[in-house]
This record gives sequence, structure tokens and C-alpha cells, in this order.
Amino acid sequence: MRRFFLFFILFTTLYNAQSKNKKTPIKSIDLSKINDSIPALIPQKKDGKFGFITQRGKVAIPHLYSNVGFFTEDCNLLNSKNEKVRKFGTSDYASVRKDGKNYRITTSGKLAYQYQDADLAQCPFEFKQQKYYSFIRQGFFGIVEKEKFHDEADYRQYIIYPQYQYLHIMEGDDINNPMIIAAINDKFGVIDIHNRVIIPFIYADIKRNFSWKLARLFEVTTDGKNYFYVDSKNRSY
Repeated sequence: MRRFFLFFILFTTLYNAQSKNKKTPIKSIDLSKINDSIPALIPQKKDGKFGFITQRGKVAIPHLYSNVGFFTEDCNLLNSKNEKVRKFGTSDYASVRKDGKNYRITTSGKLAYQYQDADLAQCPFEFKQQKYYSFIRQGFFGIVEKEKFHDEADYRQYIIYPQYQYLHIMEGDDINNPMIIAAINDKFGVIDIHNRVIIPFIYADIKRNFSWKLARLFEVTTDGKNYFYVDSKNRSY
């Protein structure tokens, strides 16, 4: 009986020790996409701080940062003289700012690299000549093709005849089919080069930034204060 009791105590002790050593499994975030043309993780601002959400709106990386960028390449690191840090310049990482310092983080939210001035290289300069330009006539904005526009009185020379309060051609990879921020009746939307409405004219503002080029998203606001992203189908994130 005494031997059985000692064996039971020893077995229980070993079992408890093994149980304590087992790591609690980390709950994985579903990064599957609804829209294949945009990133799996999208920046979001909440209560004055930035984090990342999935395409389904689930918080993937907590709102801890004063600023964030998309998970995209950083050519300053990709071209660094320090070979060890070049990997942090790939699109597997995103740039964030926290407590006055800049980092690259992983898709799980881990701080992987803190920016150091000595590691940064100059990005190669790439200038892409735009094909289309906005043109103002009688107070209204239209679109012209620079090489073919010679007479503003000839309506046939306009790609989009002047009719908008404002037009801005967004930076993108396809110069033949740019997205164009437009304003009419004091509301903002997005049109294409054929004057088709892509994003309806329901927004107080749309930011003129690189969100379309980097992520195929538009940064919009309905109240002029709180911005969020929408895709080309006007689905919000």
C-alpha cells in the first residue's frame, strides 16, 4: 500500500510538471481574403491609435501605434549596405511608429526591427510620366491627354470635359487607366478615365496619397475627421 501511494504521488508530480511546461497554443488569425486585389491586413485607427484588421474586420494587430503603413516593401532597407537588415524591407513587414521610434513588424504584430539611420539607403529614383492631366476651364475641372490637347475650345480634345469642382489623378501603376478623385456638389467620389463612377459621391473627403498604388484602397471620410479605407467596390474596412 505504501509503495502504491508513493508511486501515485510521483506520477501526479510528473504529470503536473509536464502540464506546466506545455505552452498555451497561440490563437491564429484568419488572414484569408475576400478581395484578392487588396492586402490581407489593413490599417485601422481607433481611439487615436493605429492597428491592423483583417478583411473581415477582425483585429489582427492591436491598436498600439501612433502611425502605421501597409505591409509593403521599404526600398531604404531593401537597398541597405547592411545585408542582415535587407529582409526587413520586404512586404512581409510593415512600418509602424511607437513611443517616438520607428519599427518594422511581422503579420503577427511582433517588433522585428528598429530603424537605424546607418542602415538606410537611398531609394532608386523612378519617374513615370503621366499620360493624363487635369485641366481647368471656366472654373471646372476636366481631363486631357497632354500629347493630343492643343485647343481648349474644341470639346473633342477633352478626355473628360470640364464639369467637376475638383479632379486629382491618383498615383498608380497603370498610366492608361488611372483612378481619379473627383468632387461634385461638395461631395467626393472616384471616377475612371472613361468618366464612370467607381466610388459614389458620398464622402466629405478622399485623401490624395499612395493607398491606391500600394494597396488598391481609397482612404475616405464621411465627417471630415474619421478616415477609413474602401476598396473599388466601396466595401469599407
